[in-house]
Amino acid sequence: MSELRSAVEALRSETLPDLPDAQIEEDFAELQRTLELLEVERLRRLAEIERRRIFERDGYLSAASWLATTYKVSWGTARDHVRIARALEEMPATRRALDEGELSMSAVRVLVAARDADPSAFLRCETELVEAARIHSMHDLQRVAAYWRQAVERERAAEGDDMLRQRRRLHASVSFLGMVRVDGDLDPETGETLLTVLRAVLDAESRSRGEDDDRTPAQRRADALGEICRQWLDGSERPTVAGERPHVTVTVGAEAIQGASGGTSELDHVGPVHPEAARRLACDASVMRVVMAGRSEPLDVGRRTSVVPPAIRRAVIVRDHHCRFPGCDRPHTWCDAHHVVHWADGGPTALPNLVLLCRRHHRMVHQAGGFRLELEEGRPVFRRPDGSVLEDRAPP
Repeated sequence: MSELRSAVEALRSETLPDLPDAQIEEDFAELQRTLELLEVERLRRLAEIERRRIFERDGYLSAASWLATTYKVSWGTARDHVRIARALEEMPATRRALDEGELSMSAVRVLVAARDADPSAFLRCETELVEAARIHSMHDLQRVAAYWRQAVERERAAEGDDMLRQRRRLHASVSFLGMVRVDGDLDPETGETLLTVLRAVLDAESRSRGEDDDRTPAQRRADALGEICRQWLDGSERPTVAGERPHVTVTVGAEAIQGASGGTSELDHVGPVHPEAARRLACDASVMRVVMAGRSEPLDVGRRTSVVPPAIRRAVIVRDHHCRFPGCDRPHTWCDAHHVVHWADGGPTALPNLVLLCRRHHRMVHQAGGFRLELEEGRPVFRRPDGSVLEDRAPP
């Protein structure tokens, strides 16, 4: 890198009016080619930063948020760069042509956009599309890519509606470590409904001021689906099942909720979960006490009560407005009321002990060995795992 800087400084020291036309043109051609190669290397390292998740050290939720905030890059540009860096990892023919100087980054962007239509179809046709990028102008390449996308979409639409509907399916099953695997094919109408509501959730997040979230598209869709399901469960118009509205239930022993080792906690469907996950869910939930006479004999069942009453939660919202994690401004509708000192440890459910945290940062604060949140003179102070203070990145 020092040699690269030295070369740049040497170029900057040249007096351009004194150079002949031929050298100016030759220098420009060489710089143009070098810039393309440097951009490839920059994107390759950006993909590696995302793969290693280096950005998480300072609490950034994505490589794009790290890039946008650290280097003052616009959000749209940061997302685009991460998307291209990620796509190039799966485009071997494009990558080779780019390394050999046969494609420009402008052509690569067109090919990446074409790949978004159908990655598997693009992989089968990548060699032909790269060849088109080699021989065509940018205007003609965009037309080729557009025709290719239309052909892919027509191939998908060749089957009749009835045939497509007969192929609809949805599988959801618990897999290793409690992960839930979802797989399926939806008919066009149901699929359009799903995509519309997913897009609504994703757009609501991206419109949030100071948005610092650019997970992979698959991760964003998974989180959006979780938010849709959570909001449906929170709705007052839900139908009752077995005499009560559906809800997510975690059964946790007194030892686990108090942070002691050896305690048990489990969800109804996916089974055992880490006790810290149970403590996180219990921060802002409804709690029902069940006293057991033995391992499986309930002795007494109390009433379901909200940990954070609506009036107190409203007061927290009025004070905090949004997630209090430095640099995050997700709205209160995406947040939980976090107990700085957990109520199971004797912390009061009172305004000074509550802080709004979006669900992703709430999870980070509860992770073992993760970020710590403390109250110092009534002000929330976030610390990295190494104990250093994470300064608020909010604008002055």
